[in-house]
Amino acid sequence: MQQAKAIARTVRIAPRKVRLVVDLIRGKQIGEAVAILRHTPRAASPVVEKVLKSAVANAEHNYDLDVNNLVISEIFVDEGPTLKRFRPRAQGRASAINKRTSHITLVVSEKKEG
Repeated sequence: MQQAKAIARTVRIAPRKVRLVVDLIRGKQIGEAVAILRHTPRAASPVVEKVLKSAVANAEHNYDLDVNNLVISEIFVDEGPTLKRFRPRAQGRASAINKRTSHITLVVSEKKEG
């Protein structure tokens, strides 16, 4: 079974926020997944859609797969490097702020016939 994948690395959005969006489209067909992403009002939606389109383009261009029977076979979000920042607080203190990043991996493959 042919597969094509796309990876977005170091995306400036926390992994747990991206996972909420990613869980909605796991195992879906491409058209359905795009429709879900378009109607999901979350910051991660456009980012995930971009990765999805990239994976589809890779499938079409590199492996000559038919776009109409592609499904999202695998999609997961790993934690990228964390940017550490400090926020001033009362009485001269500072508290740490972790600005988390994500690595989004998406694999599309051809749907099994029958």
